[in-house]
Amino acid sequence: MTSPMTAPAGSERRTPSARTAPAARAEPRTTGRAPSPAAAAAVDASRTLARCRDLVRPSLSAATGRLHPWHAEMAAYSLGWCEVGGAPTDLRFEGKGLRQALSVLCAEASGASGGSAVAGAVAVELVHTFSLLHDDIMDGDGTRRQRDTVWKAYGTGPAVLAGDALFALAVQVLAESTGPRTGAAVGRLSETLSALVRGQAADLLFEARPWTGPEAVRPDEYRAMAELKTGTLLGCAAALGGLLGGAPAGTVTALDRAGRHLGVAFQAVDDLLGIWGDPEATGKPVHSDLLRRKKTYPVLAALATGGVHARELLTLLDSPLPLEGGRAKDAAVLVEACGGRAATLEEAHRHLEAARACLRSVPLAPRSAAEIEGLLGFLLHRTV
Repeated sequence: MTSPMTAPAGSERRTPSARTAPAARAEPRTTGRAPSPAAAAAVDASRTLARCRDLVRPSLSAATGRLHPWHAEMAAYSLGWCEVGGAPTDLRFEGKGLRQALSVLCAEASGASGGSAVAGAVAVELVHTFSLLHDDIMDGDGTRRQRDTVWKAYGTGPAVLAGDALFALAVQVLAESTGPRTGAAVGRLSETLSALVRGQAADLLFEARPWTGPEAVRPDEYRAMAELKTGTLLGCAAALGGLLGGAPAGTVTALDRAGRHLGVAFQAVDDLLGIWGDPEATGKPVHSDLLRRKKTYPVLAALATGGVHARELLTLLDSPLPLEGGRAKDAAVLVEACGGRAATLEEAHRHLEAARACLRSVPLAPRSAAEIEGLLGFLLHRTV
């Protein structure tokens, strides 16, 4: 834990609250032509996410408003609600809110109102925000959603401290919620926090391991890490929705499993974006994960083939020269030539199908279940 710090000048400005948070983003514009099925599905998914964000945002804003003003501003900045100094934004930097949406939708799918899961939705969004603040520091990422990360904008120490505050606030918000299942919900969130930290530890330890040989990171190890680091929080979000919505134990378990599979698929798509994502959309340099020699699923799957292209790729990765410019592009071409890109897409599809199977294994309200499944395909084709 970092030591206490004095807030910088300007931190006394009010953080956007439930009353001052910017209005919701406008609906996507449509042309006169009929949209393609994929485009129509994307619009439907965007509307679902926006509806859930609008439901959760007042409580999320009220929760962050309980923090020290400096931490509250950093939280609002990370959530995309304000600029450095507290000036409100038009929400163009706000995230999709997938985790909070899962909580709301899974409560509705269990036959309850979305409002019954708001405390759970706020808790998982606070945990997600905390994890982003700390991950960006550990990974040295200076940009997120096309602007400075919190540590870059406010400093490393302040960002660490704000993350700690969000971690504690998440547990507090859920513990203060009323209902017969509050204790079980807090217990599930606590288990999730432990799993998330274990996953991040595994990811960091991967960096010191070799690319090949008996100590190399295997694709199945990476998959296990992705479930801990990304999947457990999505599973928790879904399970909390069912739990707080009064779903039976079997349904809560199925929702948790669906979220875990979704998390592995989500991480696979993230890995694709880390190599082939459009910098205009991701806000990061092209081939960013290759530039950092990060052990991601496409690279591990490519090396596992052991062919001539894999050996050429290994030569580039093991070289002391930086992977910049043409060398990073060459590495990306070799990863694709080895089948790393195709294998990662297959991994994402496989886990999305597993998530669908989990959802279909238990009785859920049809409309809400359809909305959840609508998000699955949308996330496979996301660009950020």
